[in-house]
Amino acid sequence: MLPWLILVPFLGGLLCWLVERVNQTLPRWIALFAMGLLLALGLWLWLLGDYRLAPSPADAGVWAMEYRQVWIARLGINLHLALDGLSLLMVVLTGLLGVLSVLCSWNEIQRHVGFFHLNLLWILGGVVGVFLAMDLFLFFFFWEMMLVPMYFLIALWGHSGDGKKTRITAATKFFIYTQASGLLMLVAILGLVLVHYLNSGVVTFDYARLLETELTPGIEYLLMLGFFIAFAVKFPLVPFHAWLPDAHAQAPTAGSVDLAGILLKTAAYGMIRFALPLFPNASAEFAPIAMTLGLIGIFYGALLAFAQTDIKRLVAYSSISHMGFVLIGIYSGSELALQGAVILMLAHGLSAAALFILCGQLYERVHTRDMRQMGGLWRRLPWLPPLSLFFAVASLGLPGTGNFIGEFLVLFGAFAAHPWVVVIATFGLVLSSVYSLAMVHRAYFGPASSPEPLPGLDGREIGMVLTLVVLLVLLGIYPQPALDTAQASAQGIRQWLGTAITPFASIR
Repeated sequence: MLPWLILVPFLGGLLCWLVERVNQTLPRWIALFAMGLLLALGLWLWLLGDYRLAPSPADAGVWAMEYRQVWIARLGINLHLALDGLSLLMVVLTGLLGVLSVLCSWNEIQRHVGFFHLNLLWILGGVVGVFLAMDLFLFFFFWEMMLVPMYFLIALWGHSGDGKKTRITAATKFFIYTQASGLLMLVAILGLVLVHYLNSGVVTFDYARLLETELTPGIEYLLMLGFFIAFAVKFPLVPFHAWLPDAHAQAPTAGSVDLAGILLKTAAYGMIRFALPLFPNASAEFAPIAMTLGLIGIFYGALLAFAQTDIKRLVAYSSISHMGFVLIGIYSGSELALQGAVILMLAHGLSAAALFILCGQLYERVHTRDMRQMGGLWRRLPWLPPLSLFFAVASLGLPGTGNFIGEFLVLFGAFAAHPWVVVIATFGLVLSSVYSLAMVHRAYFGPASSPEPLPGLDGREIGMVLTLVVLLVLLGIYPQPALDTAQASAQGIRQWLGTAITPFASIR
C-alpha cells in the first residue's frame, strides 16, 4: 500500500502530460482524480492503522505500516517506507491540499496544462516520499526531487505582471537556496554513514540502524548542523528566508498553496523525524539557539508582514512568523509542545493555503496585488472579504480554530522549562493581530476605487474555501483525533531527547 501513495501522484502527473495533446481539459480531471485518490488512501489508512505504534529508543523499528525492498545491496540502500501517526497526518494534509491546488488552478492555468499538472503532481509525489522514506538515501532523493518541478512551476507559470525575468529570478533563487542546503545535508548523511561504517563495519542508510550510531560530541554537533541548516532553509528560518517572499510573490496560486501548505512542513517534519532522534545530544545542546531563532522569526516575520503592500508577500512573511512557533514547540523538549507543533503545522497548512487561494481569487477580479490600489471591496465583492477576515483572525490564533489549539499547546507545553521564551513569544501574537487586521483593512475597507460590483465567487471557489473553514474549525473544536494519532510519535521523540540531555550536559 505505501508505494502506491507515492506512485499515484507520479503516474497521474505522467498521464496528464501524455494526454495534453488530446484534450486540454483532460489533464485537470486526471490530476484531480489522482489527488483525490491519494487523499482517500490516506484517510483509509487513518481508519485502519494502529497509530499507537511509533519508533522510540526502546524499539526504533516499530511502525504502524512498513514496506522494505532491497535497492542497492552493496551500499546498503533500500526502498524502505514506513508510516506512523506523524507521517500519516502529513500525508493526509498533502492529499487534501493537492486536491485544492488542482481546483484553484482550474481556470488560472491555460498554457501547457498537461506539463503544469505533471510538475504539480510530481512535487506532491516527492513530498509524500519525504514523509514516508526511512532510508536516508531515499529521503534525500525525494527531498531534492521536489526542487526541479517547483522551479518550473514558478518560472513558467508564475506571475506575469512583473515580467518573465522577475519570475525566473525568483525561481532561480529558490532553487539555489534549497539546492545548496540540500548538498550540505548530503554531506552530513554521508558523514553519518561513514561513522557508522567505521564503528560497525556495515554500510547502511537505514534509519533504524543509523539511530544506533555512536558519535563523539564534536562530530555529532557538526552532523546535526548539516541537517538543521538544510531544514532551516526550507522552514524557512531567519536568516535563510530570502527566497520565500519572492517565490510566493511570483508563484501561481497552486504553487503558493503547495509551498506554504506542504513544502514548509517537510522541513519541520525533517527536524522532528531526523535531526532530533539521530543527534539527540547535539539537539539538546542546540535547543536554546533554535528557540532563539524561532523568536527572531516570529517578530521579524510579523514586522515585515506589516510593512508589505503586496498582499501575497504579506502572507508569505506571516508564514515565517507562524513557523517560529512550530520551531519553539519542536525544540522545547516537551511532548505536549511537540504535539502542539504538529497541530500548528496542520492548522497553518490549512489557513495559509486558504489565504493564498483567496489572494489568487482577489487578483483575478482586481488584477493587482497592491493593497494601496484596493480598498472599498467589502461592498463590491460578496463572500471573499468575510472569508479573508475569518482566515486572518484564525492565523492570529482565534479560539475555536486549529491555530489557537496549536499555539496554546506549544506555549503551555514549553512554559515549564522555558518561561521567558514563552513570555516573549506571546508578544508575537499581538503583532500577528496587527498585520492580519491591517491586511483586511487595507484591502477591503476605505474608499472604493469604483462603485461597480465585481464578479462574485463561483461554486468551485466557495466550496474550496468553505472546506478549509470547516476543517480549521473542526481542528479547533475537536483536535483529539489528530492529537491521539501524533501522540506515540511525539512520545518517542521526547524519549530520545530525555535520554540525551543528561549525558551531554556532563560532557560540556
